[in-house]
Amino acid sequence: MFNPKVIIPTIIFLILLIITSIIKNKTRIIEKKLYILNEKIVLKEKDINESQLDFYFLISPAEIEKKVKILGHNNYIPIKNSNIFLSLSNFTDIQKKISTIDKQNEKKNKKR
Repeated sequence: MFNPKVIIPTIIFLILLIITSIIKNKTRIIEKKLYILNEKIVLKEKDINESQLDFYFLISPAEIEKKVKILGHNNYIPIKNSNIFLSLSNFTDIQKKISTIDKQNEKKNKKR
């Protein structure tokens, strides 16, 4: 009734088919994990580049210009010396001047 020449190859084929699908599913899971890890790596590399950029900026303006050129940021504009505060007291003095000017402007507007 059952021919052994047909049953044995059929069973072997089914077993190999099942094993192939199991392996394929496991590789898909591994590929998804690799993709997620690669995304995390890219984000970490970006953070490292930004941290290095900050570090070089604090060390030397010439070094930051080199790094900016390497990273390909074309819209880099150096800060004017007038915008750099040498101490906290300079900053607070300017803030006080700005706040008093704002208060004077508010008083003028209220009178009108």
